Amino acid sequence: MIRWRKGEVVRIRREWPGAVELDVAVPEGQCRALAYPALVGRPEPGDEVLLNTTALAMGLGTGGYAMVVAVPNRLPQDPEGPGHLVKARYTPLQATVLGVDEQDSPHHEILREADSLDGMPVVVADLHSALPPILCGLYAAFGGMPGARVVYVMQDGGALPAWFSMVCARLREIGWLAGVVTVGQAFGGDVEAVTTHTGLLAARHVLQADVTVVTQGPGNLGTGTRWGFSGVAAGEAVNAAAVLLGRPVAALRVSEGDLRERHMGVSHHSLTAYGRVALSPAQVPVPMLPGEFGERVRDQAELLAVRHELVAVPVDGLHEALRESPVRLSTMGRGLEEDLAYFLTSAAAGRFAASLLS
Repeated sequence: MIRWRKGEVVRIRREWPGAVELDVAVPEGQCRALAYPALVGRPEPGDEVLLNTTALAMGLGTGGYAMVVAVPNRLPQDPEGPGHLVKARYTPLQATVLGVDEQDSPHHEILREADSLDGMPVVVADLHSALPPILCGLYAAFGGMPGARVVYVMQDGGALPAWFSMVCARLREIGWLAGVVTVGQAFGGDVEAVTTHTGLLAARHVLQADVTVVTQGPGNLGTGTRWGFSGVAAGEAVNAAAVLLGRPVAALRVSEGDLRERHMGVSHHSLTAYGRVALSPAQVPVPMLPGEFGERVRDQAELLAVRHELVAVPVDGLHEALRESPVRLSTMGRGLEEDLAYFLTSAAAGRFAASLLS
């Protein structure tokens, strides 16, 4: 259940588009808190704030912040303008946004009859941490510079506000992402959409994407079971890309640093999402990793060959490209050198997607 605290803002630690990180004094001492100004206004030092401290109390690795629910003595102004999509529906912080395809949207006419991605490559991964290495691999194919318009479609299996992702903010700032589309209950992107399907169509026809990357937001949910993992939605994203006549590219989740057997080599989540949930064929980049571990990955990936096309992708030069990443690389608390296979595999998916553009 929810844990509540009242506190007073001590100082602003840092901010990025859509979010402000604070130090807040609470009865137990001081804690880090995060506020989304579009929802609660911008807290200032000395303000009283109401906090949801659930994630902080649980010690969550991703999202271990107290969340500012309200600045009671200084409420934000009511929003103005169109918008009829309600996201985070029937929660205390439900937000009304302008859907890209609703009648009041300037893009309504474009999307009303849109039904095809025109063969656009759609790279699907099950973790948000795959986004930067996928882009590293893709842009390495263009000499390290953006040689294509890439749009990120953020599913709602992790964080709902896109503002939570400092990675997205930085990648937008440097032009590595042409835009962010938030779908389902997720919100806060450059474009808002109801489903993964409309999000993909908006990426292509509104943001003019050459390539789209689909993952859940940061902070996935898993229960240590085959089906109780939010990243299972990666299989549904493959189906959406295929039915809309895109080219689904299923990025494998591979690890040599995760000591849990079910994640060693090709994660059981990839085998479930792509082997059982994805009913449409996809192309699966299989990294040519060296040694016995590389052989293990290739053997495990063969289980997906019943439905999908396995594509061997060399990884030479990708380690260097990953070292030049403009954002910090981290997955499940492990950095680049602690789980190199994970990042090389994601980068290989980006490298393969780039080859589809030539």
